[in-house]
Amino acid sequence: MVAVREIAALRSSLTGEIIEPEDPRYDKARSLFYGGIDKRPAAILRVANAQDAARVIQYARETGVELAVRSGGHSPVGSSLSDGGIVLDLHDMRRVEVDVAKRTAWAETGATAVEFATAAGAHGLGVSFGDTGSVGVGGITLGGGVGYLVRKHGLTIDNVIAAEIVTADGAVRRIDAEHEPDLFWAIRGGGGNFGVATRLHFRLHQVDPFVGGMLMQPASAQFIHDFIAISAAAPEELTTIANVMPAPPMPFVPAEWHNKLVAMSFVCYAGGGDAAERAIAPLRKLATPIVDMVKLMPYAQIYPPEDDSYHPIGTGRNMLVDAIDKRSAESMIEYLSSSPATFSVAQLRVMRGAVARVPDDATAYAHRRRFAMINIGNLVQSVEELTAIRPWVDSFEKAIQRGPEAAYVNFLMDEGPERVRRAYPAGTYERLMKVKRQYDPTNLFRLNQNIPPSA
Repeated sequence: MVAVREIAALRSSLTGEIIEPEDPRYDKARSLFYGGIDKRPAAILRVANAQDAARVIQYARETGVELAVRSGGHSPVGSSLSDGGIVLDLHDMRRVEVDVAKRTAWAETGATAVEFATAAGAHGLGVSFGDTGSVGVGGITLGGGVGYLVRKHGLTIDNVIAAEIVTADGAVRRIDAEHEPDLFWAIRGGGGNFGVATRLHFRLHQVDPFVGGMLMQPASAQFIHDFIAISAAAPEELTTIANVMPAPPMPFVPAEWHNKLVAMSFVCYAGGGDAAERAIAPLRKLATPIVDMVKLMPYAQIYPPEDDSYHPIGTGRNMLVDAIDKRSAESMIEYLSSSPATFSVAQLRVMRGAVARVPDDATAYAHRRRFAMINIGNLVQSVEELTAIRPWVDSFEKAIQRGPEAAYVNFLMDEGPERVRRAYPAGTYERLMKVKRQYDPTNLFRLNQNIPPSA
């Protein structure tokens, strides 16, 4: 506890602020997006700049206190917090600076996806982030970034052109393809294993006009199969995210559909006019829409509103597949109709497009040629229920896996080192370990989907 008592000495050297257990803001500051995670850090250090981050990192290295790093607090396994250690919290670093003429933007990594989308969208520009507005720019980007425009503009990392990062030695580094290229390669898909990214420089794209929104239709095996086939054959301007699930009992859903299996799909077209209508029309024709909210809108409005008090307890499984065939679709209906969880969903994202045009070795995210990403998600009432539903999740995964097993690191749960290895082909994983040995040989940054310095 000596190191914890010495936290007070940091106050005079930080521009940011320190939140300790006796602070009335402490419980809110340690809450995460997901529920069922009750960690109590000794202190939460809200840094104001890269120099603050360097001082916190130096302190953790010198004292040996456990260090967690938080951007938006969306880690599904609670890696954004330490139980008894300290949290380097990027919450107050939210500035987004858009250069309209160059179509680029520098963003501090505590900014959220919707804050970035709003700032860039004011100029008709944007980049493909995830599908949750409150996710932090730092966390989603370092893992890869799969969002509403992925088929047209690629992963988030495909649009990163430079970064400011503080490594385990406390050095503030400006990196890009020419300056420390191995580190720049590793942070684009390798997660938070190599340092704390405090600012990221993005290449922006024209995102207005944009047609998008939620389309809800009855779900069946044939519908799922055909929806995926249409999405895959569509122009890459069209990205879809189909959530096969029981219809929620919400006001916008007709009561007769509550709790019946539906496909609640987010349909996004990078463009407008007749081209958008032609691309989306085949999806609408598959089944009479229960709800149709697809329309011309500013891109930033695609992010659904969120309830800050909602902290779901859940578990899931992420997988990358080479096909979603008719038997896969039938299995989805079978498993979702007999789920032991309070709520279950199969989320289907057709990939390729711009993602597949990037060479496999260009970034640490290397599953460029996979056809689709599937997430099996489950919500429960208590943490104790999580263990009971894992056999069902395992069986569901086996029923729909097509091709070599692989995963996306940002969607991994607490599944052990072998599952982390699945997020990277063997050669990529070995290269990541080499970069880890160079920049973080003692594994200071270990509260994450960890890549150790050695096997």
